[in-house]
Amino acid sequence: MPLSRDHVLQAALTLADEAGVEALSMRKLAKTLGVEAMSLYGHVKHKEDLLDGLVDLVWGEIEYPEGDWRASMRERAWSTRAALRRHRWAIGLMEARSNPGPNNIREHEKMLRCLRRGGFSVAHTARASSILDAYAYGWALQERALPDELNAEVAERMLRFEDPTVPYTAQMLREHIATGGYDFEAEFTFGLELILNGIASLLPAPA
Repeated sequence: MPLSRDHVLQAALTLADEAGVEALSMRKLAKTLGVEAMSLYGHVKHKEDLLDGLVDLVWGEIEYPEGDWRASMRERAWSTRAALRRHRWAIGLMEARSNPGPNNIREHEKMLRCLRRGGFSVAHTARASSILDAYAYGWALQERALPDELNAEVAERMLRFEDPTVPYTAQMLREHIATGGYDFEAEFTFGLELILNGIASLLPAPA
């Protein structure tokens, strides 16, 4: 198969998913593709250009129908979470690129258009979009750091090092986490609905 930018980016995406972007190098990527490193530079200018392309691939995975603003933003948040679970290395990079790609640009325009057509002012659209993104990115960061499941076993392990100066932490572990009270899906939904309710309050009152 002839080498192309898409081919190079897809191979780099696989490497980043396996080992993180810190371990990704042009030399390692070239070896994976079975080519010399210099041949990559006809398709990606440098490491930063490679990262721009990778982040834009992740943006391209965020999919949701455009219609009712609340339903659309709910689906967008879930799709963003799913994309960042597939590509955990991308957390912290989604809004950090100085050269956003076409998927990034299209997705931001779609989000802003949906909120504006939903009746939000320009200022409130900016606030709503920032809050929704911050929640999705922050949740993904927290989820990456926590065990795959917070359950009784995890709580028991943490309670072994119980400190009498943190009684409320111990209570949460015993009465909430140890009893199966913390479920990632349910907690994400709970927080998202709180945010959507708050955003809805920004809409002007019906005439």
